[in-house]
Amino acid sequence: MLVVVYTAQDEVLALCRCQPADFWQSVTGSLNWDEVDPLDTARRELLEETGLGEGLKIVNCGLVNRFPILPAWRQRYAPDVRENIEHVFRVCLPERATITLNPEEHRDYLWLPRVAAAARMTSWTNRDAVLALPVPHRDPADS
Repeated sequence: MLVVVYTAQDEVLALCRCQPADFWQSVTGSLNWDEVDPLDTARRELLEETGLGEGLKIVNCGLVNRFPILPAWRQRYAPDVRENIEHVFRVCLPERATITLNPEEHRDYLWLPRVAAAARMTSWTNRDAVLALPVPHRDPADS
């Protein structure tokens, strides 16, 4: 599951994992054993990894990526699981929010313009999801 958080100013939240070093991503996670709906996982992971959640509209992008699990991550999965199925979601905030990181997972975060955020993301599926975000509506009166 992947949740890309961005703002109406077209800035994207990038999170830096504790391990491996310099691994940048959006909010990610796996379904817990008691979860069947990826949207429930998206809500839980968004809260756990950023402190965001209450009242946010999480949009299912209708995109599912499938890719082999890299050896470095395989211990997180059952022994017979070799492929990851990633459901992509997005959340658009009116403006930057203060992020409360889970220190066991992430050590830093940045708000970056879309193209810079895409370039920072380590995963190709994350880069593609950032670049596929709809352009936020801007009120001409805000310019």
